[in-house]
Amino acid sequence: MASFSPSSLSPPKVPMELHVTNREKLLKSLRHALSHSSRPLHGFVFLQGGDEQARHDTDHIELFRQESYFAYLFGVREPGFYGAIDIVTGNSILFIPRLPADYAVWLGEIKPLSHFKETYLVSMVYYTDEIAGVLHEQFQGSSKPLLFLLHGLNTDSNNYAKPAEFEGVDKFETDLTTLHPILTECRVLKSDLELALIQFANDISSEAHVEVMRKTRVGMKEYQMESIFLHHTYMYGGCRHCSYTCICATGDNSAVLHYGHAAAPNDRTLEDGDMALLDMGAEYHFYGSDITCSFPVNGKFTSDQSLIYNAVLEAHNAVISTMKPGVNWVDMHLLAEKIILESLKKGCIIVGNVDEMMAERLGAVFMPHGLGHFLGIDTHDPGGYLKGLERRKEPGLRPLRTIRELQEGMVITVEPGCYFIDALLLPAMENSNTSRFFNHEVIDRLKYFGGVRIESDVHVTASGCKNMTKCPREIWEIEAVMAGAPWPLNKTSVGNDREQA
Repeated sequence: MASFSPSSLSPPKVPMELHVTNREKLLKSLRHALSHSSRPLHGFVFLQGGDEQARHDTDHIELFRQESYFAYLFGVREPGFYGAIDIVTGNSILFIPRLPADYAVWLGEIKPLSHFKETYLVSMVYYTDEIAGVLHEQFQGSSKPLLFLLHGLNTDSNNYAKPAEFEGVDKFETDLTTLHPILTECRVLKSDLELALIQFANDISSEAHVEVMRKTRVGMKEYQMESIFLHHTYMYGGCRHCSYTCICATGDNSAVLHYGHAAAPNDRTLEDGDMALLDMGAEYHFYGSDITCSFPVNGKFTSDQSLIYNAVLEAHNAVISTMKPGVNWVDMHLLAEKIILESLKKGCIIVGNVDEMMAERLGAVFMPHGLGHFLGIDTHDPGGYLKGLERRKEPGLRPLRTIRELQEGMVITVEPGCYFIDALLLPAMENSNTSRFFNHEVIDRLKYFGGVRIESDVHVTASGCKNMTKCPREIWEIEAVMAGAPWPLNKTSVGNDREQA
């Protein structure tokens, strides 16, 4: 096998102007909303950052990762901070914990206030025990100072953002409804500086996926593929965090949509003839990636594997070629479903009229998850459901994480899949409305196939979209890379090899 340099990438410098821009964007949107509703332009946006968490009752501190809205506005990596933005002046204020003297012994230098002012490009820095006094002093009004606190529903988790709490909060007027929808919508449309970080996370993760493809062998453990990915993204990309728990599923595990959790911990041995479904993405300075590659662990696709893989790939490519501002995401999901069903029909896995299958929601049997989700500081970035938008009730559409029309600046994953899941197939094959569509003999042959998912991160542009993910996708590309070819491929030499094959 040919030998290649492990990486062509290095971690980019992060410009804190990114977060200055984010704060300015929020201020503009919030001021517009207040003016539009004839409310006075005064008060503070006030957020509480995340705190370190111990493991259960022990003194083991889990590796800290900042709360996402706080990260968006301030870019702060340390725990225990608060942040404020003065709506009148635009001044930004950080409040940092007053650390005990022995911090310097155990955890390192106690940095002065000026360090955080310079590092995070804020107007002022004080200690957290000064919050109430400073905000009262800074407030330019005659009544109680008004705090716009973050409180609202995350439509992916059904959890609520936690409003800031501090000693003396009862001396302030508080607004719990205005900030959350406005700040969430700010996060939906990415700036060029944000896109650059998401692109780097994609670049290093794409490179790591290729490295895993090259090193995958029959007899390995799933966790070894995870280890190769984690090592590459940290070693060469400086990515200490992953966007989510790695899914390294092989064989029939690849039909488990969120495999890899503690009860299914990526521990199966790879067998000859398995398909691998690897859903892994690195995070760099809070901004993430979310990429899925599917391939045969022995490096060569069988006819069944080619059929299912190409069905998903055709759906993936058709969606990306159709995406542009104004296109509705539900329509994209249905397009992917229909293309997969048409391919399965051509392969004699299902029979009958595809439009009738769509009406009976047969697509949800093979692709029970939504087509994709917003991506940014969170893997499932918020903003999928604006006020007034309700989830669809139909199978397959109910899990959609957004039903919005696409807008320039959105980053959204495109991740169609096709799975053979007994818990869905068996009831559908026994149902009087859908049983006629199945070729039972072929379905029985594919019972332990598992599944295929292909996932790319896509930026919606003014006239179309840009695929930010750079992994081998065509079958011949995957087989070439797994056989030792460089990536990106030298298309001339690979083309000659294909002609001679």
